[in-house]
Amino acid sequence: MKNIKKISKVITTSLALSLVLSACSTDKASTDEKSKDSGNKGKKVEVVYAFGKDDTGATLKIIDAFEKKYPNIDIKVREMPADTGKQHNSYVTAFNAKSDEIDVFELDVVWPAEFAQAGYVMPLDRFIQKDGIKLDEYNEGALSASKFKGKQWALPKFIDAGMLFYRTDLVKDGEVPKTWDDLLKQAKADKGKGGTKFGYLMQAKQYEGLVCNAVEFIASYGGEIINDKGEVVVDSPEAVKGIKKLVEVATSDVVPKNVTTFAEPESHTAFINGQSAFIRNWPYQFALANDKQQSKIVGKVGVAPLPAGDKGPAAALGGWQAGINKNTDVPKEAWTFLKFMAGEEGQKIDAINGGHAPTINKLFDDAEVQKANPYFKDAGFVNALKSAVSRPVAPNYTEISDIMQIQVSKAIAKEITPEQAAKNMQKEISSKLEK
Repeated sequence: MKNIKKISKVITTSLALSLVLSACSTDKASTDEKSKDSGNKGKKVEVVYAFGKDDTGATLKIIDAFEKKYPNIDIKVREMPADTGKQHNSYVTAFNAKSDEIDVFELDVVWPAEFAQAGYVMPLDRFIQKDGIKLDEYNEGALSASKFKGKQWALPKFIDAGMLFYRTDLVKDGEVPKTWDDLLKQAKADKGKGGTKFGYLMQAKQYEGLVCNAVEFIASYGGEIINDKGEVVVDSPEAVKGIKKLVEVATSDVVPKNVTTFAEPESHTAFINGQSAFIRNWPYQFALANDKQQSKIVGKVGVAPLPAGDKGPAAALGGWQAGINKNTDVPKEAWTFLKFMAGEEGQKIDAINGGHAPTINKLFDDAEVQKANPYFKDAGFVNALKSAVSRPVAPNYTEISDIMQIQVSKAIAKEITPEQAAKNMQKEISSKLEK
């Protein structure tokens, strides 16, 4: 029944609405089906996988490889919004309605605890124990991000950290900027060279990507938002200095005039079209910039840690996890796909074709992975990962992020000063944590 029900559905960009409507109409039927615990032996089973926009095409290659290995399982794609905030809200809307229309889905590294607390995801411990999954082969930090109250709620797909990518035909190795002031100076000098329109690209739209950029600026000057004791400490001279530098860069003439509309897709598209000498982005940028079908700068890309402030360079720790909808009616098949995708085979495909840094440590030594991503053994890449810092750790992270997005956006728009932005964040974040 489930297969007939899902095949009849059309993937739609207005995902949240369709999920709620379908959940309301199928809730009783799906409850009856769930009691069978995915009794689909001998049948072709459909698993719906929801994920954000993937410009690299690696996800589809993973699905192709999986379906060849498991011909009894069909993976149906449901593409979510590229904006992580909208993606988060779409999931929340669907899962609050107890929809079973998604089986496996992506989670940003900051979501697992929230989704586990809300009852959106299925604990994976019984599957992990039964299949003997070796969790000690995974990056410890990435794995811990999906653990909550002693249970494993997701598996990490790849690990991210903010990095500086640059045009090697414009910037020589010895000239890669070491500080933010160096970057501004060199970006201005390189603007207009080699067909460029800009000197530097970043993500300054009011969304999660702006928080990542803000965390990097603040941490590079020695500031924090929430310290390891759980105290809000953003109203400090160090944090204010970081916000000031972010505003200086985002309002300079080296970035696009409409940089506040730029998320990852807008920034990486401009970069691979040869429009900028520098870009702050995640590791996937390297593979995308060397894709002959899309990029105009193939073979002309280098990577380095982000510029340093007074404290040194800092990179926002990111990455994506994958979990199973608690209300899925095909849990066994959903786990089979998740295990493959987040396992060695899936992560290798993703690393080679998507440029994503794997969370299974031994893949960094794989010859094919290194051939596709030479910078995985490059000092610049390694040092960038070493400079990674986490975003604020809080059970209500989404609320904290919203506060930061609004206040930093206002500072960039010159509606408030960096000092006032820090004071507002201190007051509002403290208020949220006291609840």
